[in-house]
Amino acid sequence: MKFIGNFKEGDRISDIYLCKYKQAAMTKNGKPYENVILQDKTGTIDAKIWEPNSGGIEEFEAMDYVDVVGDVSNFQGALQLSIKRVRRAQEGEYEPQDYLPVSEKDVDEMYGELKQILGTVQNPYLEQLLAMYFENNEAFEKAFKFHSAAKAVHHGFVGGLLEHTLGVVKLCDFYCRQYPDLNRDLLLTAAAFHDIGKMKELSVFPENDYTDDGQLLGHIYMGTELVRASIRRIPNFPKRLSAELCHCILAHHGELEYGSPKKPALIEAVALTMADNTDAKLESFKEIIKGAGDNNGWLGFNRIFDSNVRRTSR
Repeated sequence: MKFIGNFKEGDRISDIYLCKYKQAAMTKNGKPYENVILQDKTGTIDAKIWEPNSGGIEEFEAMDYVDVVGDVSNFQGALQLSIKRVRRAQEGEYEPQDYLPVSEKDVDEMYGELKQILGTVQNPYLEQLLAMYFENNEAFEKAFKFHSAAKAVHHGFVGGLLEHTLGVVKLCDFYCRQYPDLNRDLLLTAAAFHDIGKMKELSVFPENDYTDDGQLLGHIYMGTELVRASIRRIPNFPKRLSAELCHCILAHHGELEYGSPKKPALIEAVALTMADNTDAKLESFKEIIKGAGDNNGWLGFNRIFDSNVRRTSR
C-alpha cells in the first residue's frame, strides 16, 4: 500500500483509502464537482472529483473505504489528489488499522511520562482528583490513549489528546521552574485536565467528528463540568481551590472570541493559555510542513498563522 505520507507530486495512485469527508460543490462557472478527504494512518489528503458523473466514478459515502485511482498535484503549497476512478471497497480488501492516523510517539511511554510528572503533585485534594483519572481508572486510560485532540488543525490522530496534554504539562512544568510564583500543583492539574472535554466533544475514530454535545456545548464547558462533578466526590475539597482550577480550564483559550467563557484572571490561567497555544501552534506548523512533502518553497497563505508560510532552509 502506498501511504498518503509518502505521496509526491506527479504520483499516480491506485489503492484503498478511508473516505473521511465528501461534499458536492460547484465551480464558479456552475460546474459540479466533489470535495473529498482521504485518510490513512499517515495522514489525510484533499481530493477532488472534477467529473462526478463520468464513467468509473461509482457511488460511495463518507466513512466508506474506497478504491481510488488518481493523480497527485500541488495546489497552493499542499498536495492534492485528482480522482479519476473510484469504487466502494469490500470487507477483506483492506486492513482497518492501516487507516487510522496515529502519533509518531509511543503511547504507553507518553502515558508513563505523564503519570510520572503528575505524581509529583503534592496537594492532597488535587492528588486525589488526578488519581481518579490517571492512576485508578483503566477505562479512562484506554479511551484517553486512543482519543485525538482535534478534528483537524493539530494532534488530530490516535494518541493526539495524550500527546498534546503531555506537551502542555511539560511546558507548564518548565514555566514553574522559571517563575516560582506559579502554583505548580494547580497549574499541572489544570494542564492535565484542560482538554478532557475533548473526549465528549469528538467521537472516536474512525469518525473523529464533532458530537451533538460538542457542537452545542464545547469541550471547555464539558471538561469543566466533568472536573466539578469529580471534585464533589472528594470530601472537604476547598471551594477556592475548586474555583481556581475550574477557572484555569474555562480560560485556557485566552480570549472570549476563541471560545473561552472567561479571560485569564490568575497567573496560572495565563501560563496554561500560553502553554496550550504554544503546543497547538507548533504542532500545527509541523503538520503543515509534513503535509508539504519535499516542497521547500513558499506553501501559500495559511489561515491559522494568517501568513504565507514555508519550512526553514536547511
